[in-house]
Amino acid sequence: MRIVSGIQPTGNLHLGNYLGAIRNWVRMQDDAEAAGGQCLYFLADLHALSLPLVPAELTSNTREMVAALVACGIDPERSILFNQAQVPHHAEMQWLLNGTARMGWLNRMTQWKDKAGKNREGSSVALFTYPVLQAADVLLYQATHVPVGEDQKQHLELARDIAQKFNNDFASEAEPIFTLPAPFIPPEAARIMSLRDGTAKMSKSDPSDMARINLTDDADTIMQKVKKAKTDPEPLPSEKAGLEGRAEAKNLVSIYSAMTGEPVDAVLAQHGGEGFGKFKPALGEALIAHLAPINARFVELRQDTGALDAILRKGSEKARELAVPTLNAAYRALGLVRG
Repeated sequence: MRIVSGIQPTGNLHLGNYLGAIRNWVRMQDDAEAAGGQCLYFLADLHALSLPLVPAELTSNTREMVAALVACGIDPERSILFNQAQVPHHAEMQWLLNGTARMGWLNRMTQWKDKAGKNREGSSVALFTYPVLQAADVLLYQATHVPVGEDQKQHLELARDIAQKFNNDFASEAEPIFTLPAPFIPPEAARIMSLRDGTAKMSKSDPSDMARINLTDDADTIMQKVKKAKTDPEPLPSEKAGLEGRAEAKNLVSIYSAMTGEPVDAVLAQHGGEGFGKFKPALGEALIAHLAPINARFVELRQDTGALDAILRKGSEKARELAVPTLNAAYRALGLVRG
């Protein structure tokens, strides 16, 4: 088993990032190690070039993401943690795969349609070919499994199509160049919504900082945000069905469930009938108990840029070693002569 997954280096990491992706990475690290496998986790800084960016912010955000991943439990000694920019093999492999990928395939990508919107002519080529780089990201390392959410299934299917066509066109059935990666569906990730609007995802782009719990928030700030979170006047129901149509209540109960590991039904069995004036402090304490150690480690790590750069440098060296054989095999298969 070799699991490969990437995450774009964005600033202002929040509870939604942690519960939606990062916590599952930690679980996968443990599961892969127990099975004798390996995890490669990368900061997708090359993918960041597909949209407008501020270079200094990209540098800062990349280091901040490393600090967050390590603080949350990713161990650079047990997993390979690196950033794409230090492994140019990703860009090389993307170019080789561009000859196999088809315009029609990319035109059908729903994320391309969503992100480009009505301004397709004004969008970058990188945004259009983003899925080919994603294919290169995983095929380069002979990934056997790639964790995917609902929004990434189409891109993994494209990676498999590219790999299959490349193998059919340039390799033998007995000795394929690429492994076709299988989707790995992580345990259901909690879908964390805004503290100000239970129908909108928690997001760093929300203009109100009160809408999210940041990994940099201290205990007092977390409790203040929870107590001011939007709710309705009704007490909590005793059963899950009673949360339907109550977006804010459902969100807070879901967060409590994710933090404590208790099923929603168990949470409601314990807190059903309570008003939010009693439930919110309990939720705040659960968040603080879980996030305080992560916060302390994150704040400490993000100040040591030398240590963060060393983690990325070491991880990139390991990644390059794994990437070379596949990249060389692809060059040979295409008849490209290298010294």
